[in-house]
Amino acid sequence: MLSKLLPAQLKPGAFALMVVMAATRIHHFGDTVSLPDASLAVFFLGGLWFGGITLFIALLLEAGLLDYVAISHFGVSDYCVSPAYVFLIPCYAALWFGGRYCKQFSDRKASHLALHFGILVASVSVAFLISNGSFYLLSGRYPDNNWVEYSSRVMMYYPPYLKYTLIYSAGLFGLVQFFKQLTTSTPESELPKA
Repeated sequence: MLSKLLPAQLKPGAFALMVVMAATRIHHFGDTVSLPDASLAVFFLGGLWFGGITLFIALLLEAGLLDYVAISHFGVSDYCVSPAYVFLIPCYAALWFGGRYCKQFSDRKASHLALHFGILVASVSVAFLISNGSFYLLSGRYPDNNWVEYSSRVMMYYPPYLKYTLIYSAGLFGLVQFFKQLTTSTPESELPKA
């Protein structure tokens, strides 16, 4: 009953997505003590499950705050912070709107799940081009911009960028579907009394 009264941005699922991002945003691809960054999946799933500009802005602010804290207090390198950092907004928007587009295919038919997967891959690819391309062109780290060097960087960074987003998205989506199935298949008489 309470969840029907709360706007989507305040529901526990939205908060859970924020926790996932907070727990993983230390390193892009993870290391021996941290998980890979789940931010891309969080934005896609946030668009899919909730939509709404309020949660999108909250996630953007959270991402910026987490980056600030990681760099200023935990010794994470600021290498990726450059004039291109602002392009993370359209990068994340590509994922958000990809997720929102998927909302119209809400049943769990195999064809719709395949469409979700395709849209996720396309959204991640657009997000990668925006974030990676803007960093390459605007960061000042590559004064001799050339396509050969850029192509080699794409081959180095795109596969893990896509892989981790697909793993997190499929894992979180599957987990939510599993719990939804558990709660809908349990007869009301067997549910604990409040």
